[in-house]
Amino acid sequence: MNAPERTAAFLLDEDNGEQKVLYTPSTKVPNAGTFTFNKEDHTVGNLLRMQLLLDSNVHFAGYMMPHPLINSLKMTVQTSATHIAPLDVVKNALDDLQSETVSLGESFERGLSEWHEKEGERG
Repeated sequence: MNAPERTAAFLLDEDNGEQKVLYTPSTKVPNAGTFTFNKEDHTVGNLLRMQLLLDSNVHFAGYMMPHPLINSLKMTVQTSATHIAPLDVVKNALDDLQSETVSLGESFERGLSEWHEKEGERG
């Protein structure tokens, strides 16, 4: 068949030096740059964009998928101050998302334990 391997959608081709994230500073807009996230889709793009927009130092954050069959997204970020780099705000946003994910997992585990305890009392 003419379809690409399914693993090509989420595994990096490390043999050919494929990197997860590439950053290209903008030559036209100050305090801006484009991040290319390989092997990612709208799930990561929308989460990261929304987290970036919560930061008061971010002037603009948007992403696009180049093509439905290409598993990468391009995110453009512009900061509002010259002393804050796009790399810094993206790193902070990723750290915040990681903390929220850990918190969500802990809340889920607590809720699941409580549910099991209640079910044990009924049964």
